[in-house]
Amino acid sequence: MIRAEDRAFFDAEGYLLIKGFFDLEEDIVPIQRDAYEIIGLVAQRHGIALDRIPFDPASFDRDYHRLLETDRRHASEIYDLVKQIPSFLRLISHRKSESLFKALRDTDHAGIGAASYGIRIDNPNEDKFRSHWHQEFLFQPQSMDGIVFWTPLVPVRQDMGPVIILPRSHRDGLCVYSRGTTYAGKQGAYQIGIHDEDAVVSKYEQIAPLTEPGDLVLMDFLTIHGSGENRSTRARWSVQGRFFNYRDPVGMKIGWKAAITAGTDVEAVFPDNFVREPQP
Repeated sequence: MIRAEDRAFFDAEGYLLIKGFFDLEEDIVPIQRDAYEIIGLVAQRHGIALDRIPFDPASFDRDYHRLLETDRRHASEIYDLVKQIPSFLRLISHRKSESLFKALRDTDHAGIGAASYGIRIDNPNEDKFRSHWHQEFLFQPQSMDGIVFWTPLVPVRQDMGPVIILPRSHRDGLCVYSRGTTYAGKQGAYQIGIHDEDAVVSKYEQIAPLTEPGDLVLMDFLTIHGSGENRSTRARWSVQGRFFNYRDPVGMKIGWKAAITAGTDVEAVFPDNFVREPQP
């Protein structure tokens, strides 16, 4: 399922890029096609005339920008709807992905956390919802022994803001976090950030792999990472899935909690990993 040298690299570095892991025609194109159809249906629902061209995987999102420019709420509608298409859900629970996770974690029992998967659409020059530095485990506390599966639906070049990874950061365990300080202007879970973030991040190298549809980026649940800044003219579409190990003792101790977006109070689950800073 995975070469010994790749397994060793992942264990040591906390991330791994596998080129062409998913089959384009079988796994990726159906999602692109469904997204293309949803864009057209949302436009039709709102009476927006589009100069539609036949579906092409290379430009499936061509008309998304028209809806975004007309009314951002239309783009938000698409953002919610694409998470409900069967082709996407099949990719999230792909047998190859499950087998890969089990091989990397030496387990016979893998899970996919509730509300732990989705399709991100990061619009150009829009930083409000950009994921800042974080570790997945705090926001997805199913088990510390977990892996993020990240794959793009569009070619991700440097100006599109590829995911930025801090290699070997997983070795230092769960960071200390704070809420409503550095990111006080953001909403919900986006207000939570690593305490003394600049000092923590400065300890590590930064890498930002360039990827194509079908490629897979794996990240340990404790590897610090964040979204790059999209300064291109195209939205960055990417799929995120997350597997966890039911047999992990930390996950078992805390009861395999659901994602923070599903209502888990992570400050109560991890009281020793939060600092309460005085508000100005």
